[in-house]
Amino acid sequence: MDASAKYVRYTNEQVEALERVYHECPKPSSIRRQQLIKDCPILANIEPKQIKVWFQNRRCREKQRKEATRLVSVNAKLTALNKLLMGENERLAKHTSQLTLDNHFLRRQLQQQQQQAAMASTDTSSDSVVTVGLPPQPTPQHSPRATGPAGLLSIAEETVTEFVAKATGTAIDWIQLPGMKPGPDAIGIVSISHGCPGVAARACGLVGLEPSKVAEILKDRQSWLPDCRHLDILGSFPTGNGGTVELIYTQMYAPTTLAPPRDFCTLRYTTLLEDGNLVICERSLTGAQGGPTMPPVQSFVRAEMFPSGYLIRQCDGGGCIIHIVDHLDLEPWSVPEVLRPLYESSAVLAQKTTIGALRHLRRLAQEASDTVGLRTGQQPAVLRGLSQRLARGFNQAVNGFPDDGWAAIVSDGMDDVSVLLNESPPTTKGMLGQVATDRLLCSLGGGILCAKASMLLQNVPPALLIRFLREHRSEWADCDIDADAAAAFHTSTRNRSAGHRQLPLPLAHSVEQEEFLEVVKLARQGGLSDNIHTRDNFLLQLCSGVDENALGACAQLVFAPVDVAVSDDVPLLPSGFRVIPLDCSLDGLGLSRTLDLASTLEIGTDASCETGAVMMNSNLRSVLTIAFQFAYEAHTREACASMARRYVRTVVASVQRVAMALAPSHLPANLGGTQLPPGSPDTVILAHRILQSYRLHLGMELTSLEPGDDEGLFKAFWHHSDAILCCAWKGLPEFTFGNQAGLEMLETTSGALQDLAWEKTLDENGRKTAYTDFTQVLQQGYAYLPAGVRISSMGRPVTYERAIAWKVLADDETSRCIAFLFKNWSFLT
Repeated sequence: MDASAKYVRYTNEQVEALERVYHECPKPSSIRRQQLIKDCPILANIEPKQIKVWFQNRRCREKQRKEATRLVSVNAKLTALNKLLMGENERLAKHTSQLTLDNHFLRRQLQQQQQQAAMASTDTSSDSVVTVGLPPQPTPQHSPRATGPAGLLSIAEETVTEFVAKATGTAIDWIQLPGMKPGPDAIGIVSISHGCPGVAARACGLVGLEPSKVAEILKDRQSWLPDCRHLDILGSFPTGNGGTVELIYTQMYAPTTLAPPRDFCTLRYTTLLEDGNLVICERSLTGAQGGPTMPPVQSFVRAEMFPSGYLIRQCDGGGCIIHIVDHLDLEPWSVPEVLRPLYESSAVLAQKTTIGALRHLRRLAQEASDTVGLRTGQQPAVLRGLSQRLARGFNQAVNGFPDDGWAAIVSDGMDDVSVLLNESPPTTKGMLGQVATDRLLCSLGGGILCAKASMLLQNVPPALLIRFLREHRSEWADCDIDADAAAAFHTSTRNRSAGHRQLPLPLAHSVEQEEFLEVVKLARQGGLSDNIHTRDNFLLQLCSGVDENALGACAQLVFAPVDVAVSDDVPLLPSGFRVIPLDCSLDGLGLSRTLDLASTLEIGTDASCETGAVMMNSNLRSVLTIAFQFAYEAHTREACASMARRYVRTVVASVQRVAMALAPSHLPANLGGTQLPPGSPDTVILAHRILQSYRLHLGMELTSLEPGDDEGLFKAFWHHSDAILCCAWKGLPEFTFGNQAGLEMLETTSGALQDLAWEKTLDENGRKTAYTDFTQVLQQGYAYLPAGVRISSMGRPVTYERAIAWKVLADDETSRCIAFLFKNWSFLT
């Protein structure tokens, strides 16, 4: 072989030798390449440079192969998603046509009724009076059926027919869930019901798993739905077509201490349709259907499940398309009136159950395809299991079922905080890790103590409150109490995880979009000197539901003391917060919403209609549930109960203070530290001056409205898409005012804006140029600023394409403040 030739032709033996090295080390160093030539005589006539080129080409071919495989997978995904969207578009087109026909029919019927009414009014004869309308139709009743296999199979076949009609979008008037946009990276197409009995949600999505695997996962609801307490199969029998009929009893946790839990007695039918698609459908069995029913269970409210389930279709490119329908009657009459929106909202059902099923399937598909980025040797399945155990353990604490060993202790005369004890936790129903906790506490000679409380909050978005509690723990937590509780728990659990796999978790690990699993190190303010109390203490913490655009989603922060090296079966005592929105218009139907008396009094009678419209942008009411768990020994029970009551009351007071600070004031404005009331003349004048100064300095209008309509200008200013923030100059810049987009950009409220330090919103580059920008504005009246980054009050970076700054002048031409406008801002992900 001529080594000096431009191209080298390798023999098969040479290629095999190079391939062996490539699989061991795809990018060998020059020393390794020279050593390779020495060790392999068949490569002796090839120059090291040619060997280097071969490895470069081999890496390039490998990269191209992987990219081609990825593109094939993406193309198959997009093809399946396109079919799904086309089917959804066809359904909507048919639905639109049907609505048009119904509209024409109703118009024609209305005209006929009007003509008949006119004829009746002119004819006084009793014989000529025309009666309009049809007699009421009797409500169909289910005929009683035998409770044997034949009767149950008849019910199952009817359930399949009704469910498939819902899944394909023909049986219920579905509307898209606000904020859920379809696309290749979206969770799927999610819609909610409009005008049907109960609450219903529907979702369609693409999952990279086989249909049989998807069916197996979804049928085990307790393994993926933290709100599911128990799912027992009371009986089953096969059908002649290869299907299976099962009688199911399911218990669901209550989301808050203010409402009882729910249970269901259902029939589940798994079968293949004629087109080969797999169906798992389920419905409640009632006495009217003639099916067997389970007697009521104490402390549970029997809810009803209308035909619901899963339609699973095989995809040509692998994976499957799944249609999910959840249709329930949650018996809202059984909860306090203020909580009924929670049980009457299809959006809440979609977030809790329907979307949760799709996300769980997608997570498993990512784990199976190794698309989840692993850091420091973490196992995604273990992280997923830990997050589910935290959520489930918090549900157990909130509910405190007697058959789990919980018993209430005598109140101290105040009913704001309830305390429960569990001194003999059962181990038969425990899941992975919970059994370890139960055995541990039994060996302590003590037990678990849980102090919990619930309250209503006003005008605080759940996601914003939970983010604040996560990022500002010192604002509500007592560091010494937390450290003492963690230290006591670690003293009991020390060396009990020996022999099990240890997982050192990094901080702020994202388990799923808008969900974080992290290890938090606890600080201690006290100065205790013993080794037990001076050792480092950590919390395993789960934060979920922090997407403010997720309509109807609850947000929660759950944590439990752990060692820094977390085992997959570590004992957990979860505590934390859950905030659930109670907005009456959660379903996004555009229905009018009535403010309660407190909001009306705060807004005042002079507030404009637009004030109410702005208030609609945030959740008016939400319910906050707090549950803290502590491990104790027998002789410390009374002291621990007293401490827990005091601590939870202190936390409640702190959270209420935080909520008041986070609650948005109504159409804010202030100058010189004086808060301007909403809708007041001073507010309108300020906005007018900002817009007028913009026109004066820049020679153009910021809005399309003509000057003179101050109220209209204020509306345009407040709802302007770009973020506008004003600062007073008193040696140091101070925030004084901002429009709605400006407050959203800084993730703050009008009440908290003036407490936000200007310096904290600047990145490193911004601090270098901030005063130069101010000087330029003060000298020439305005300045065009390049693209940059701001930092929100929650510490999130915000990018913007460019900014404009100008002086806001008073009537006497003196400078009042400086306004900043940030174009096309967005949060960095």
